[in-house]
Amino acid sequence: MTIPAQVTMGIPSRVGRRRAVASVVAILMLLGAQTSGSPIGARETMRLTIDAVLAVLNDPALDAAGRRSAIEKIAYERFDMVTVSRLVLARYWKRFTPEQREQYVSEFKTYLANNYGGRIERYDQEQVEITGVRDEPRGDVTVHTRIVGGEFEDATVDYRLRRKNDEWRIIDVIIEGISMVSNFRDQFKEVLSRGGPDHLVAKLKEKNALGPIEK
Repeated sequence: MTIPAQVTMGIPSRVGRRRAVASVVAILMLLGAQTSGSPIGARETMRLTIDAVLAVLNDPALDAAGRRSAIEKIAYERFDMVTVSRLVLARYWKRFTPEQREQYVSEFKTYLANNYGGRIERYDQEQVEITGVRDEPRGDVTVHTRIVGGEFEDATVDYRLRRKNDEWRIIDVIIEGISMVSNFRDQFKEVLSRGGPDHLVAKLKEKNALGPIEK
């Protein structure tokens, strides 16, 4: 994929190795979210999320492909991809036609799965502890967590959730102070400035054609 050198569509280099590895655990937690048949609080939603993905990751009957498939199957029920995609584009969202928005959301969702799903084998029995909850504007809630065990013990990962149809949905992940939404916003802004909506969709398609990223 011919993306400008400064636009990697991944973890920015300034984040460093500690945050990069913490992001692996963070996204695995994110992709393992389960839904509930009745409204529950944001904290309880994240507890179900963490328990669900750890059960998948620790299932000895599953190989890497099986774990990835199981995680992806339930991922999109909790991840509010339309909201995340819109927040990433910010003001550029209005420049996309309905058809371009649909294509972009689909390709971005696939990109996230490829970019982070390929890292499942880097999981090393880390656990996640919920350390607190904070109310945010617009009725959002941030659930604070930290990594327990492993090389990156005490790395902080915060999840921002927004209520939608009586369920809490994750709309951002903040890894040791670095917002996933802001990270991709900075990267996509560069691509958009070079060619607009169709250019970004084309770049994502090219990247997705390469399949899962093994890191």
